[in-house]
Amino acid sequence: MSTVQDIFLQFYEGYVSKYGLDYDLEKVANAIIQCKSGELGYNVCYCADCESTHTHYNSCRNRNCPGCQEIPKEVWVDARKAEVLEGVSYYHAVFTIPEELNALVFANKREMYSLLHKCVSQTLLELSADRKYFGEKPGIIQVLHTWGSKMNYHPHIHAVIMGCGLTDTNQVAVRSKFFIPVEVLSHKFRGKFIALLKELHKDGKLHFSSSVSGLADPAGWNNFTRSLYAKDWIPFIKETFKDSGNAIDYLGRYTHRIAISNSRIVEVTDTTVTFSYKDYRDGNTKELTLDGVEFVRRFLMHVLPKGFVKIRNYGAFNNRMKKKTLKTLRGKMKLLEFKAELAGLNSSEILKKLYGVDVSRCPDCGSIYYYTIQKRYPMRC
Repeated sequence: MSTVQDIFLQFYEGYVSKYGLDYDLEKVANAIIQCKSGELGYNVCYCADCESTHTHYNSCRNRNCPGCQEIPKEVWVDARKAEVLEGVSYYHAVFTIPEELNALVFANKREMYSLLHKCVSQTLLELSADRKYFGEKPGIIQVLHTWGSKMNYHPHIHAVIMGCGLTDTNQVAVRSKFFIPVEVLSHKFRGKFIALLKELHKDGKLHFSSSVSGLADPAGWNNFTRSLYAKDWIPFIKETFKDSGNAIDYLGRYTHRIAISNSRIVEVTDTTVTFSYKDYRDGNTKELTLDGVEFVRRFLMHVLPKGFVKIRNYGAFNNRMKKKTLKTLRGKMKLLEFKAELAGLNSSEILKKLYGVDVSRCPDCGSIYYYTIQKRYPMRC
């Protein structure tokens, strides 16, 4: 089976020749290419009982590498499960923006991605605080994604909202159905996004690349922002979960996902890459064939700015208040507190606990390795 690593090995040089070299993207590409190849080091384990030797190559641990996301995802999901409240409903909402904004967002990734996070959280928190809808501050987990099923550019936010919180009088408020009308959510999100976008422009924080050069002109900018009010900004309430554990498991599929997984690669030829995708218009799984260099370009479009935090917590899940708020809610609702099962475990211990794989034992005879030689090399970039 071909992998994303195989595709980069074959087509990345062609991508650089066509589009030039970018330092941050070069680091990502080299991490993927060198992952588990021996270039980053290895462990050689010797079994004294059966006299076999096994070599385990080091992974890159880059957040864009499709082979390095499983353990971080499981640790994150386990930690969030320890925070959930049993019997409380959780809601999964998706916030998208009109495609007319895509070029501007791509030219200003760090500023616009942060703006998108900010608009979604403020929209949900301000409407939730309104007594007409809820009258409290729920816990919110938001995850930024930038791709569609065809690896096209499609920035959007997945949000899981807890249907429970504390009112101004420190009373518990609980909702069994999603509490904000979609039309109200849409208007609030659109108005807030455009208002904050105008602030960025006023403060001179937006860069106008060649693809959006017309917006540098004041008249072009005013016409563009006015046109955004006529577009559909429809948040999608995707799921309602009665079992909080299911909500976190479901969100875990989104948190550490990247533009495409190895399992979707169907075929790689000398010039093309074919992968599967879900067509949301009819719900069927189909295949798409791209030029190999174009596949690499689409993949690298979704690399986030260095240090950018794509998973953010708000409201009752705000990192400063989360522990205190959840303790108060559990006390008032008489709920048990759960302990994270993977907290404090290293990667080897997590593999053993989750998958029954003991890397300290010989896979041939089951004996504990007699000794291990470790070599680690820095990544070439």
